[in-house]
Amino acid sequence: MTTDERTAPRALSSWVVPLLPGLALTVAAVVLAVMLNRLVPAVGTLTGAILLGVAAANTGLIRPSARAGTRFAAKQVLRAGVVLLGLQLAVSDVLGLGGPMLGAVVIITVATFLGTRWLGARMGVPPGQSLLIATGTAVCGAAAIAAMNSVSDSDEEDVAAGIGLVTICGTLAIFAMPLLREPLGLDPEMFGAWAGASIHEVSQVVATAAAVPGAMAAAVVVKLTRVALLAPLLAGVGIARRRAGTAVPGAARPPIVPLFVVGFLAMVAVRSTGLIPPAPLEVIKTIDTWLLAAAMFGLGTGVHLASLRRTGLRALALGFASWLLIGVLAYAGVQIAL
Repeated sequence: MTTDERTAPRALSSWVVPLLPGLALTVAAVVLAVMLNRLVPAVGTLTGAILLGVAAANTGLIRPSARAGTRFAAKQVLRAGVVLLGLQLAVSDVLGLGGPMLGAVVIITVATFLGTRWLGARMGVPPGQSLLIATGTAVCGAAAIAAMNSVSDSDEEDVAAGIGLVTICGTLAIFAMPLLREPLGLDPEMFGAWAGASIHEVSQVVATAAAVPGAMAAAVVVKLTRVALLAPLLAGVGIARRRAGTAVPGAARPPIVPLFVVGFLAMVAVRSTGLIPPAPLEVIKTIDTWLLAAAMFGLGTGVHLASLRRTGLRALALGFASWLLIGVLAYAGVQIAL
């Protein structure tokens, strides 16, 4: 046995062992989040995992020995979850929306992202915060914020503010939007499209659509179409940062398209072939939920309420303004497209 062969297991062990305490805690949190979701369906598994992470971080349950594992979950496990998320969406599902609705989803997402960034600049919100709030509102909540953070390298306080705001707004939408359906004159399909085009998390969309019989199909397809737009959005930000990096001698050049985004698109292509039977897809969907829940718990452990309070009223106002913006845009888009 060569020297390299003897040292390889030691190197692997020195890398894996420090992760074990945090990963064990993360697994326990995912189990609790799943149980909480079954007891209270309105609280999605991802939302529950974030809340557990925040609670653990702010009650002293996260020991220094666990931080390596929770950080690994927040970054590496998240990327695996985003890749598998692609298997929930087929190109045929997107095309089935029809040209007008598909165009409306793209316009709503892009306009919300750019509009939130514009509002953030006018309101004096730091660019890192406004970028994450814009991404979380426009695309898919905490998962999108975490994915964008891996591209933009925003600090933990920015991530905490973004996750906190999209969680609050998305949870409020579960209860508020069904009450608005009849006053706004939306039939079940239109309501489902409105929910899918405007609510932050996939689990929040499902919980909202469940309150209106006949709304679920449109809600899920429209929402997953928004999720698919995460890939070009991340690529666009990556390109912008790469160009900015070239202006600074010696600055790191981020990849134009992160590998996990390529993986996401590859999984969409695989799903579009129709070769994967429904039963394995359901198993993969469950596994993906667990992976994303693990990532959300890891992110939650980085949310310190004292720091979140310091983000101030401007970030809070931007979060709610962005939620209102996407709600109005989505309503207009549904009225025009359907």
